[in-house]
Formats: sequence, C-alpha cells, structure tokens
Amino acid sequence: MRQPVFWSLALAEITDPDYTHVAVDVLPAHATADPAAWARNLFSPRSLPRPVSWLLWARRMLDARLGRPQWCDAFQVGQVSGDEALVAMDARLLDLRVGVGVDEDAALVRVVTAVRFKGAHVQRWSWPVRAMLPFVVRGMIGRSRRSLSGVTRT
Repeated sequence: MRQPVFWSLALAEITDPDYTHVAVDVLPAHATADPAAWARNLFSPRSLPRPVSWLLWARRMLDARLGRPQWCDAFQVGQVSGDEALVAMDARLLDLRVGVGVDEDAALVRVVTAVRFKGAHVQRWSWPVRAMLPFVVRGMIGRSRRSLSGVTRT
C-alpha cells in the first residue's frame, strides 16, 4: 500500500494562509470517488448547517433585489486536479479556498480549508468562526457521506 501524501490545491492557491483546517473522514463503501461531486455536495443546502444555509439564502434574495451579482454562487467548483476539487471564494474581508480530495485507494475524504484575512480588524472577529469551523466541517462531511453513500434511511 502506498503512503498517503499531504498536498492540497487550497494550500497551493493561498501559500501564506492566516488560518487552515484539515478534516479527514472515511469514504463510504458505495460512494462516488469524484471530488467535484463531493465538493458540490459539501456546499449544497442539504449539507450546510441550517443557519448558514438560511444566511446564504437571505443574501441571495438581497442581492437579487438590489441587482447585484449572486454572491452565494461563489461556492462552485472552480478547478479539479487529480483527486481534488477546489472551491474558491474571494470577498472583501477574506479569501477562502477549500480543497476537497478523495483518495479511493486509502478510502479517505479530506477537506482542506485555507483562509487569508484582509486587515487586522478581521483577525479579531474571526475567532468565533475559527472555533466553530471544525464542528461545521465535520457536520458537512457527515451529511455528505450519508447523501453520497447511496444508503437510504427508513
């Protein structure tokens, strides 16, 4: 068996992140190994926590009402390279990159988050986000695992 190697498109895009987070989980037996499918599912309204999904929906409605570009459409798969898909979002206060990788040989799914904050004041209010991100990502992965495994609940 080959040894796993740690590499991510997220860290290649943001080489000097202010915050990073890595989550690894088991690839379900019958789940797809397509990293783009995993990335789309992770950022779908079904997998996002309800409060986050509601905030994104409200933002989408506000943007549509004001005639602004759809900010919420930023969570799209922008690049796929090998066994990893990249979701990138650049905003006024931060740059976010999320690499979603699927290692079919090792039966692992990894989610690598890299964030660059823009401005010192952003660092201060980012602490609650930093504290909650591991729990949010864990929940997103769990819901995606159930969704992509093909197993239905009765």
